[in-house]
Amino acid sequence: MTETLRIIPIGGCGEVGKNMTLIQYGDEAIAVDCGVMFPENDMLGIDLVIPDVSYLKQNPDLLKAILLTHGHEDHIGALPYVLPQVSVPLYATTLTRGLIEVKLREAKLLNKTEITTITTESVFEVGPFKIEPFHVPHSIPDAVGYAIYTPAGLVVHTGEYKFDPDPIDGRPPDIERLTSYGDEGVLALISDSTNSERPGSTPSEQIVSEAFEKLFTQIKGRVIVSMFASNISRIQQVINTAAKHDRKLAIVGRSMVANVKMARFLGYLDAPEGMIVSVDEINHHPDHKVAIVCTGTQGEPTSALVRMANDDHRQLRIKDTDTVILSATAIPGNEELVHRTIDNLFRLGANVIYQSLMPVHVSGHGAQEEQKKMLRLIRPQYFIPTQGEYRMLVLHGRLGEEVGIPKENIFIIENGDVVEFDDEGGFLNETVDSGNILIDGLGIGDIGSIVLRDRRLLSRDGFVVVTLAIDSETRELVGGPDIVSRGFVYVRDAEDLLEQAKKRVAKLVRRNKLGPDATTGVIRDSLSQFLYQRTHRNPMIFPMVIAV
Repeated sequence: MTETLRIIPIGGCGEVGKNMTLIQYGDEAIAVDCGVMFPENDMLGIDLVIPDVSYLKQNPDLLKAILLTHGHEDHIGALPYVLPQVSVPLYATTLTRGLIEVKLREAKLLNKTEITTITTESVFEVGPFKIEPFHVPHSIPDAVGYAIYTPAGLVVHTGEYKFDPDPIDGRPPDIERLTSYGDEGVLALISDSTNSERPGSTPSEQIVSEAFEKLFTQIKGRVIVSMFASNISRIQQVINTAAKHDRKLAIVGRSMVANVKMARFLGYLDAPEGMIVSVDEINHHPDHKVAIVCTGTQGEPTSALVRMANDDHRQLRIKDTDTVILSATAIPGNEELVHRTIDNLFRLGANVIYQSLMPVHVSGHGAQEEQKKMLRLIRPQYFIPTQGEYRMLVLHGRLGEEVGIPKENIFIIENGDVVEFDDEGGFLNETVDSGNILIDGLGIGDIGSIVLRDRRLLSRDGFVVVTLAIDSETRELVGGPDIVSRGFVYVRDAEDLLEQAKKRVAKLVRRNKLGPDATTGVIRDSLSQFLYQRTHRNPMIFPMVIAV
């Protein structure tokens, strides 16, 4: 490989989630983040989506380290799946490391992974790169961006940020540090595009604290607050408000319990002694003295809140005196699941408060004015918007033009595109393999487009199974045919249709007298045509021909 600088998004460009960006110089590279994405609506049965690291597997000695910006799932969630394929050291701040360790311990990878704890005072080297983390306010403590000094120039990756003047952790943005990078001269800025559609600035996290205070003052029954398990700052806000109103707090949801335990151990969550109790203990306290924090803001089927909404949670039942607060917004693609959860909670009699009704959530991402402020502070020669759907990247690029970056120096790219820098400047070069790796249960990447297509067909028109036996020598029909359908027609209402289908299959077998494989194809084609003519439906046909 030639000695040039290459910036390659493996995930996070053209989508929300799955963030992972490679910064490569010569034959050495580092990655910033390694996250997951929620499945899209047509990815039936899929649990998670992770970055395709084929490029790294094709170049096994290329990647030297992964730098993590913060502990949200879309930035660290893919580590348990990627590290077995490309085992490299990790660099993370204290809280981010703790959240990573929870994941790696569960995946039995913790003892196999080298993790270095960093701070905003750290300066370290990986291959040809000198790296300085810098603090950024976000919706989780210990979030950082990275100043990455390369032989070709300084690259700044902002991570996810907003210019919150009054953050929950008390650490405002490090304007002085950002300005100093701009004064040094920045070759390329890689910056979060999530809120590039929103004018103005993102409200402070203190808005949520005020909303919680108002609600806790009014509510006479139990308060159930749902949020992401990694939203440590928001959990602290609930703890503060519940403590003020003398409520015991129960933590519900496996990931939430693990993260809260870890964050308390590291000192990132502070709760009065005896305030946090088990789920079973809350039944010993009056409802007006109880608060609950749980997972489920995205309508995840196995989450605590969804199980409560479906009235099948093992320990908790929704009461008509409960108030449920959804302290998050729906990730694009999850809206239907979230709305269904809200409807089910209302059906059970609960009062539900969500963002449309009250400011119980604010974004952790800067809006347009903050994005322009970042651009003005950094003053990059080249600008690469990242972390957003394509329209968000385009709109962020336009903000770059507004602050004076030449249009030709702004790269609107998607996963796999390569931005390369040589002595002449920056340019788009080749593309590398990228895409989605689908996680389904214990399977990693074993579900592809053909399986998803079959699942869509099955979900739309169901299936029909035809079983029969033929003589292996004479090829005469000796058993069946029998027909079973699921998701196609209700059998009692379609007895005549299925009986005609059986007669059609029997006639085909007697007339053609073919072997099992050929008979299977004839039955599938003929029955598919017949059923479509009669129903205008296309069920999947599964002939099972046994030679005896």
